[in-house]
Amino acid sequence: MTSLDRYDLNILRHLQDNGSLSNQELAERVGLTAAPCSRRVKQLEEEGVIRDRVVRVNDRAVNLNLTALLHISMDKHIPERFAEFEQAVTQLPEVMECYLITGHEADYQLKVVVPDMDRYHDILLGKITKIKGVSGVKSAFVMRKVLDSTALPLGYVRD
Repeated sequence: MTSLDRYDLNILRHLQDNGSLSNQELAERVGLTAAPCSRRVKQLEEEGVIRDRVVRVNDRAVNLNLTALLHISMDKHIPERFAEFEQAVTQLPEVMECYLITGHEADYQLKVVVPDMDRYHDILLGKITKIKGVSGVKSAFVMRKVLDSTALPLGYVRD
């Protein structure tokens, strides 16, 4: 694990809040000059601490009004079957997240975002249930997002 000091942690906190900060703005917020701040960000990127910087689009503004959480059960618990499933779901742009899970009757949990129930029906029956090995699907629908964050809790990282 990379050793992070207080400057690195502050850089990460500020970038998690606003990834579009200019280097100068970021440097001012963390108490560094521009050049050392830029070097630290570059190093955090090179070491894989910063994975990427993205723009978060408002789902409703682009007519993606339905979010479904799916619990997927597989017929066989063998590496080849799981690999086939995982490869197949990465090809579906509607699948936003995919987790191999334990402690539940399901093997996977997916987060799927679509415009409406008709499109969900098409994705579910036309694509997801046709993936080799899928033996069961249970769906739940998000009524309201109470918390929707991408920021990791950095309080556990010691400098």
